[in-house]
Amino acid sequence: LGRSGLRVSRLALGTMNFGTSGYHASYGKTADECRPILHHYLDAGGNFIDTADFYTDGDSENILGELLSRSGIRDRVVLTTKFTNGMVPGDPNGGGNGRKHMMRALDESLRRLRTEYIDLYLLHSWDRLTPVEEVMSTFDDLVRAGKIRYAGISDTPAWYAAQAQTFAQANNLTPLINLQLPYSLIDRVIETEHVPMGQSLGVGITAWSPLAQGFLSGKYHAEDKGVAGSGRLSATDGAGLDLTESSWQLLAPLSEVADKLGVTMAQVAINWVATQP
Repeated sequence: LGRSGLRVSRLALGTMNFGTSGYHASYGKTADECRPILHHYLDAGGNFIDTADFYTDGDSENILGELLSRSGIRDRVVLTTKFTNGMVPGDPNGGGNGRKHMMRALDESLRRLRTEYIDLYLLHSWDRLTPVEEVMSTFDDLVRAGKIRYAGISDTPAWYAAQAQTFAQANNLTPLINLQLPYSLIDRVIETEHVPMGQSLGVGITAWSPLAQGFLSGKYHAEDKGVAGSGRLSATDGAGLDLTESSWQLLAPLSEVADKLGVTMAQVAINWVATQP
């Protein structure tokens, strides 16, 4: 992954819907429903699992911690979690990317995940406040303490990620190896700056929502601009997804390619993302 020796499977297992509490509860899964999903992924050869402290108000980490502990495979997987979002209402330092919250958030994640270390720890989103020097020096301290193995960031401007990596390299600190960003057939904004930045500075890019929150899964229809079934997109009225006329027009050729290859639209959409440079 990126300019590192960490080996990860091409497809990661995102676990934002593991659990039935908090913001993601409307489409969440119980622990019993999560178990076969996790084992199906592992049996297929996957080793890259992604979560965050904020997902289902901590349920996702709790469920993963229990399942990995029971299976005895913690050291065989690359476990990723993230910090930034506030988990302590009323506390001004209960969120954000400052050192105080960053270190407390990690300790809480370690407790919920029932592990002594995180393979890849990510800044979840840019708080528009914390200096990049503070973030990178804290990442370095956490690596030296043995609490995390690698560092990365998610959902930040390209200039911020570039500044972070350059500061780390110039000061011999732990570098970033991962930049996690939204990317799909209908959301290609990162190609302009983030991708060439990652290629130049050795930061491997992982894509979240390659199905555009389910829009490219096959249950949305261009003819009537409607949806069959339920899911994140329909449950949250778009969840901030910017659907344009060209977005709907893309569904037809996507369906044609899927039919020609004898696979699902979801498989085509995910494969397109996974094979981009």
